[in-house]
Amino acid sequence: MIVVIYTLMGNNPLDLLGGAASQGPAAQGSSLEHCLTGADANERDDCLVQATVESADSLWERLGPEAGIDFVVAQGVIFDQSVQTGCGAATSDIGPFYCPADMTLYVDVSFFDALSSQYGADDGQLAKMYVVAHEYGHHIQHLDGTMQAADRTRTGPQSDGVRLELQADCYAGVWAHHAANTTDENGNAMLMPLSSADIASALSAASAVGDDHIQREVADGPVRPETWTHGSSEQRAAWFTTGYEQGTVAACDTFSVPEV
Repeated sequence: MIVVIYTLMGNNPLDLLGGAASQGPAAQGSSLEHCLTGADANERDDCLVQATVESADSLWERLGPEAGIDFVVAQGVIFDQSVQTGCGAATSDIGPFYCPADMTLYVDVSFFDALSSQYGADDGQLAKMYVVAHEYGHHIQHLDGTMQAADRTRTGPQSDGVRLELQADCYAGVWAHHAANTTDENGNAMLMPLSSADIASALSAASAVGDDHIQREVADGPVRPETWTHGSSEQRAAWFTTGYEQGTVAACDTFSVPEV
């Protein structure tokens, strides 16, 4: 069990996570009023997403200003199949994503089943939490201007797009490094210390969404590094590990190293 304390102190869970998805004809919001305790987060994926967002809020509220980032909490939306966002309409087919226009993470929890059954990650809690922490990493990149400065018109193992994704992986590792020290508004710990099995679970997810793994194992095609937009399995696992082992924002500067 990972999440041990996650009480909402009588508040509306949708307020904490950022509200339900747009109620237009293409979107179906998901009420989170059932997410009241750590047990709920351990048993339900939508509550686990909510708890991870809150844990990341707690961490980056502290680390962001220390790194010179004018921190604003991210919003989060659980949706089913399709959703209207500040970046336009989206469907579950693209997986969890971050929209900088409304500073919101969007997650259809059905992706977690595909993460294990289709992509080959294990079904551990940290594999799922890694995905959310990675998207929160994009929020940090938006706040500090890295996302806006990156040239995402090119692809390949050393492209800005790949470096952007690997930095978000590293930020997910930073979150994992500090996860047990994230606290709620009353100073109570939100997560138990992570075990080696937990970290292995997160690494399995990072490797499962590597471009080479998806091209070769999931799509059953050739590996074409020149088309990569997210990085190889090795790159993604390595940068998550860097963030986890060092636990600092500075360790995640994927743009200043000659090769990632």
